[in-house]
Amino acid sequence: MRRIYFLVPDIDSTKRVVNELLLARIEERHIHVIAKSGTPLEDLPEANLLQKSDFVPAVQQGLALGGTTGLLAGLVAVALPPASTVIAGGILLGTTVVSAGIGAWLSGMIGVNLGNRRIKEFEDAIEAGHFLVLADVPADRVEEIEKSIKQHIAEVEVETTEPKIPAFP
Repeated sequence: MRRIYFLVPDIDSTKRVVNELLLARIEERHIHVIAKSGTPLEDLPEANLLQKSDFVPAVQQGLALGGTTGLLAGLVAVALPPASTVIAGGILLGTTVVSAGIGAWLSGMIGVNLGNRRIKEFEDAIEAGHFLVLADVPADRVEEIEKSIKQHIAEVEVETTEPKIPAFP
């Protein structure tokens, strides 16, 4: 899956973009709309916390950093004289898993409070009243969908496409 960002000038055009995506057989759960705070989105699919925050990238980074730290701490613990080779594997595994979990949890708590880095570049346009539509589409259909949206709705700007997105947001 790849995420396409469409910058749309008004709510009527946003509805047309969402309808065009639905006609292209993109499920509604893969379409997310972000607007200025307080703007009524009517029946449009609003972006949730996972799309608006840096939660997922932060958890991924925390998992990697915590796991690495735990692995190194486990290796140090195994190298110390009282550790026997029988319990060495348990120490190594335990410190790695626990540290990865703690790192993911702490990073997730920080990431949920940070705005999405990808959306920050659109903040001025959103505050000016534009709408940002995020569509998660199959990688092999990106060009087809971009072309279809541009062809049917001229005022829409296709801003950027992410190389890949996590499977669950």
